[in-house]
Amino acid sequence: MSTDPNSSAESRRRERKTPRRPASSLAERWTNIDGIDVFYRESPNPPDAPAMMHLHGFGLSGRYLLPTAERLRDEFHTLVPDLPGYGRSGNPPHALDVPHLAHAAARFLDDRGIGSATLVGNSMGCPVILEFAHHHPERLDRAILVSPAGGLHNQPLGRAVGQLARDGGREPPRMIRVAAPDYLRFGVPSTFRMFRALTQYPSLERLLELNIPTLVVIGNRDPLMPGPARVKQVASRTDNHVLLVIIEGAAHAINFSHPGELAHIIRLFMADRPIIDDPDSPGTARSYEIHRGKHLPPTEGVGRER
Repeated sequence: MSTDPNSSAESRRRERKTPRRPASSLAERWTNIDGIDVFYRESPNPPDAPAMMHLHGFGLSGRYLLPTAERLRDEFHTLVPDLPGYGRSGNPPHALDVPHLAHAAARFLDDRGIGSATLVGNSMGCPVILEFAHHHPERLDRAILVSPAGGLHNQPLGRAVGQLARDGGREPPRMIRVAAPDYLRFGVPSTFRMFRALTQYPSLERLLELNIPTLVVIGNRDPLMPGPARVKQVASRTDNHVLLVIIEGAAHAINFSHPGELAHIIRLFMADRPIIDDPDSPGTARSYEIHRGKHLPPTEGVGRER
């Protein structure tokens, strides 16, 4: 049987980029989108359940999202791609801004034969979700925005850099082993260029446009976010299905630092149940909702801020 030499060379190249030991219990796979190799993780045995795609922050790959994503792998068809230009995925001819990353996310779902999904984003992943919703509203079932980056609170750029530096000291030390290789590969110039674009992105305007159930999760120790009172004030400006939840003790990379609490919150949100703290998650973190849009099912006070 003859073989395609180009295909064989591509397979060998992908093998060199794939570590021998998987980073999680999710299956590690490759596909090609618009001529770019895209690496992604997926439920090893995708359940007959709604699709849920997790989108990473700037400069990073999907690896730091895995602690949360793998906890949900058997309840949702879970997908964690490295967007083009990030992680193990190939580089596009030109750096992708937020709108282009949203398009890439849609093309990835096309490639996997998925018409619509719930999107879970952290940091830069949140503006990507908002832009995805702006252009493809019919394809977004629910939005889960964890530590959204961008907007007035992160301007000017110097202020944002200082916020990012403070956050580094509040994340678990093991986060360095995950983030450092990704940032080194992405490069300092690309990091500053993307971070500048995020600080100028109209996150608030896009958030207020949403008309689907939307969960916003922030940590009370996140220096990149305004305080909970300001976030609650912003959320109250829309009659949308916005649910705002605080995780006390968390900083910016909640998907990595507090996966048990976050996965628990996501399950409750997806089931339209009130947010209550997860007694099985270790540590002193406490989760509670501080704002519930009027279009969401009432909770009769259960899970409210105490």
